[in-house]
Amino acid sequence: MPPISAAERVLRSIATPLLRLIYRVTAIGTEHLPPGGFLLLPNHTTWIDAIVLLLACPRPIRFLVDQEYYEKPFLHPILRIAGCIPITPRRAREGMRRAAEQIRAGEIVCLFPEGQLSRSGTLLRLQRGYEIIARQAVAPIVPVWLDRLWGSVFSFQGGRFFTKWPQQVPYPATVEFGQPLPNDADGATVREELLKVGERCYSRRPALRGHLGAAAVRGLARGPFRVAVTDGMDDSILRRGKLLGVAAALSRHLRKNFPEPRIGIVLPASKGGVVANLAVVLAGKVPVGLNFTSGRDALQRAQELAGLKSAISATAFAKRLTDFPWPENVLQLDEVLPGLKAKIFLWWMAAIVLPAPLLIRLLEIPREGDHKEAVLLFTSGSSGAPKGVVLSHRNLIGNVSQFRVLIDATREDLMLASLPVFHSFGCTVTLWFPLLDGIRTVTYPNPLDSAKCAELIARHRVTIVLAAPTFLRGYLRKAERPQLESVRLTITGAEKLPRSLAEAFEERFGKMVYEGYGLTETSPVVSVNLPDPKPKFPGATVQPSHRPGSTGKMAPGIAAEIRQPETGEKLSLLDSGMLWLRGPNIFAGYLDDPERTAEVMQDGWLMTGDLGRFDEDGFLFIEGRLSRFSKIGGEMVPHETVEQKILAALGLGNEGDRTIAVTSMVDPQKGEALVLLSTIEIDQAKLRGQLHEAGVPNLWIPKTVRQVEKIPVLATGKLDLRGCARIASGAEEAAPDPA
Repeated sequence: MPPISAAERVLRSIATPLLRLIYRVTAIGTEHLPPGGFLLLPNHTTWIDAIVLLLACPRPIRFLVDQEYYEKPFLHPILRIAGCIPITPRRAREGMRRAAEQIRAGEIVCLFPEGQLSRSGTLLRLQRGYEIIARQAVAPIVPVWLDRLWGSVFSFQGGRFFTKWPQQVPYPATVEFGQPLPNDADGATVREELLKVGERCYSRRPALRGHLGAAAVRGLARGPFRVAVTDGMDDSILRRGKLLGVAAALSRHLRKNFPEPRIGIVLPASKGGVVANLAVVLAGKVPVGLNFTSGRDALQRAQELAGLKSAISATAFAKRLTDFPWPENVLQLDEVLPGLKAKIFLWWMAAIVLPAPLLIRLLEIPREGDHKEAVLLFTSGSSGAPKGVVLSHRNLIGNVSQFRVLIDATREDLMLASLPVFHSFGCTVTLWFPLLDGIRTVTYPNPLDSAKCAELIARHRVTIVLAAPTFLRGYLRKAERPQLESVRLTITGAEKLPRSLAEAFEERFGKMVYEGYGLTETSPVVSVNLPDPKPKFPGATVQPSHRPGSTGKMAPGIAAEIRQPETGEKLSLLDSGMLWLRGPNIFAGYLDDPERTAEVMQDGWLMTGDLGRFDEDGFLFIEGRLSRFSKIGGEMVPHETVEQKILAALGLGNEGDRTIAVTSMVDPQKGEALVLLSTIEIDQAKLRGQLHEAGVPNLWIPKTVRQVEKIPVLATGKLDLRGCARIASGAEEAAPDPA
């Protein structure tokens, strides 16, 4: 290691102790650092990233610094003593040459490859140039991740720059050094390794070891007089303090009278649904979201698998479920809560006057939840038998914190919570996220009732709407433009957003629709598009947060790989293949089903079953689900692409109800054959000719057309793949009613 000058030694001896009073830096992976010179490539989220790196690294670091900052009078003496290397866009090669010389001399040289501070907390495009330095120096590249600094005073979270100070001093930060990469590593490889190191950092956060109930208590205890939930059925409100009081009293009742570890929830999105889920978790039990729109057999299998003996519902709602296989004990909220009035009042007062830590102790909530089961959901069964998805406290707390960074909601935001809470999108994003983060919600039990949802949006000035594409089609038919005037963010998930539907929605309401991506097994949020920030002046470049055709950038703390679907061979992130994911939001496995767990999990990685790729800016493009492909004559045929070709040939868009769906059936000659389900009459010969003219291959043209009354759709808004397959095979003549 080259000797350190006396001036630098004095500077370090004075500055380091002072900096350690402000920042408590935990360094991980320093044993990976090569003994000689190398190029250090970190992420960049705050103005003081360089200082944090200096505190974490056992050796001096020479930073490449923009000439403009290097020459500033108050910085120049310090930067010169610290051995920083000035660089300008016009004379970049000279700066790169000097950096390579320093590395060859045994120094550590650091370059922030993003070239600018992140305004969103996610990794930006890696700029060209670092690979030139590494090749000239013939030295390894070391990726490094700085964690827990986003949201601190020196970051750009929510545009609140320099307006809030660290909540504790010294402020905690984690720095992890990754394994050295060869000097010829390309941008996709470096990006992949940075995300993996970032995921390991994120997964070490102490908050993830907490208990979901304790996190909810802390969230509700902040501002107990603020409205938490408005019930869209009668416009009644539930303030945060009272919500905590009701849930606490009910949790004591559950703990005393229901000894079993899991309790079913048979309620739609409503005040009662929020209270029931929260109370079960506060009681130290696991809420089991039961999909009351499923068939009797599926519900019975779910209850048997979960070992359910009890469920929570409400009398009026339960009467609507005529063929529901109820467990032996059913607690009706409207019957039980009136008898708990005195206890509710006492807990309500306690929620107002007592600090959150004391409330948590009084409620006997464990200090840690971590990997223990917090919520049990069942997959929608769109492509197979429902599976029990065990989501841990770590999964839900982690995904809430990830979603928080992505949308950066404020106290003024109001969310429409109409998604069913037995679905992961509704469970995490419209139930637990508002409870933990203090976001107000307006609940409504039926997302398909677009007219009523639009009325609620207009009356309460809702700002955030979360929906599946199926539900957006309802707004196009039944909502008026002024009703959605207050909405600033419309996010869609559950299934692919057709471009024509997004365009029709924007034209009708003047609001863009932002597509996201997730799975029940990922708790569920993985990525989401968001509005691009407004430029500071006309023509100014901005960091993109939205890219048409993509599902947005991944949430922080998630690592990704692209693998060859059949062999599992690792590919570049820029290639198309099966998407593998790892992170604190990834579940550990299916309930009592090691075989199916092994089919999707490998060494902590989730094999999503979705085909995707990334672009250089980090936007994720989902190109189809393997279950929505048919292998015909040895060729993989994508159902969704065929659907778009058929809609174009028929001159139809995706603005109204779903009119067609492509599925498949067994074919003795070619393995599979495509079947087109349609709610409108189609001349098959004419359609074949139109598809030929459009250049559609023969293998992509459906062999059979079946007219149906309606296309099978699940209550979550997803296409019912099993229902479609049954119709294609002749097992069913009509699609089931999703309601």
